[in-house]
Amino acid sequence: MDFSHVTTWIFDLDNTLYPPEAALFGQIEARMVAHVQNLLGVEAAEADRLRAHYWRDYGTTLAGLMAEHKIDPEAYLLDVHDIDFSVLTPDPALADAIAALPGRKIVHTNADAAYAVKVLRARQLPVFEAIYGIQEVDFHPKPDARAYAAVIDAHRFDPSAAAMFEDDPRNLEVPAKLGMRTVLVGQGRHGPDELTADFSLGPHVQHRTDDLTGFLRSLV
Repeated sequence: MDFSHVTTWIFDLDNTLYPPEAALFGQIEARMVAHVQNLLGVEAAEADRLRAHYWRDYGTTLAGLMAEHKIDPEAYLLDVHDIDFSVLTPDPALADAIAALPGRKIVHTNADAAYAVKVLRARQLPVFEAIYGIQEVDFHPKPDARAYAAVIDAHRFDPSAAAMFEDDPRNLEVPAKLGMRTVLVGQGRHGPDELTADFSLGPHVQHRTDDLTGFLRSLV
């Protein structure tokens, strides 16, 4: 594994910087379903079907709702992220492993930055110099190429000298094409809206780990 050229380290947030076992998205998905149900006046089962449909076709449930129903994204983000963060525990070993990486460290998430701050605070990961949430990329979610372009432009880094860590393999395709090192964290079955999605991994997934802390330690 040659990461010696990497000077910018990009991390997804959900199910990447905390383990899926924390079940944070169980809470968020329940709120997503309720939001869609109330917004569209449909039964819970139909709201859940639409949520999954939006995620598959648009990258996130929010993107689908914005495209098909022109919703207010700010109200949606406040609602679905109004959850209990006490299920998250501090991870000093992960914080040390990230801090030891040479270069700049940033978060790029399809959630909003305010939510990301709460997650990072609960995990005690004060090791990132910037957070790019959905507002910062003009509401273009990963895997939309415009999302990555916005982060690269704002943070001014060379993608060929960057590495990206993600739990959703779809979101590694564009980074791989841009020349980034790509690392799939976990089993590749935990997308940001759909915990049971199944994926076929391709060559854009260059590395894979179930132990992010151990993987990062091996690079230093």
